[in-house]
Amino acid sequence: MNTVDGQFIKSLFDPYFNAPLHLWKDFAAHLIKRTFKKNETIKHESESEKYINIISEGSVGIFLWTDNNTKCLDLFFENDFCCDFMSFINGEPNHLFTQALENTEIYSIHKNDVESLYYDSVIGLQIVRSAAESLFVHKQEQQIELMTMTAEERYKKIFEETPDIIQRTPSKHLASFLGITPESMSRIRNKITN
Repeated sequence: MNTVDGQFIKSLFDPYFNAPLHLWKDFAAHLIKRTFKKNETIKHESESEKYINIISEGSVGIFLWTDNNTKCLDLFFENDFCCDFMSFINGEPNHLFTQALENTEIYSIHKNDVESLYYDSVIGLQIVRSAAESLFVHKQEQQIELMTMTAEERYKKIFEETPDIIQRTPSKHLASFLGITPESMSRIRNKITN
């Protein structure tokens, strides 16, 4: 675990909350850099979430093991906040696990530090609130797309807006994330690319 450069953290957080560099240096003192190899588990099922993370490199999936199968509930990439937020909030373990989909580097703040920032600093509160809001908006957008778009439309949106995600995410996880079988996704992929 390594200490974190304030300027780098400022650049990661600026899209969510712009604050002066000296405040980021103070905040960075609470962060740790963690690295994970491809397919390494970040948070095991039946563990409670202890961190809010922001990805600086790589990608992360949140998964549920059910019906003798792994289902992908969420995908996160560079500059995304990621964590099992339900477990983080209620402090209870659940059936979700978090896994690096590539060699991944994340910057993490422990729940204890988050709680102290709530009370010690208005800026700290705004920073943590920005992370929470980002995770909430990310999930709401997903749910709206799930209810209003077909799997083909969602795949096409990913293909047009962030094509590298399709290249970087294993097909079985992308299919699960879209709520379809790998065979259906293969048909959709062939239709769109042809």
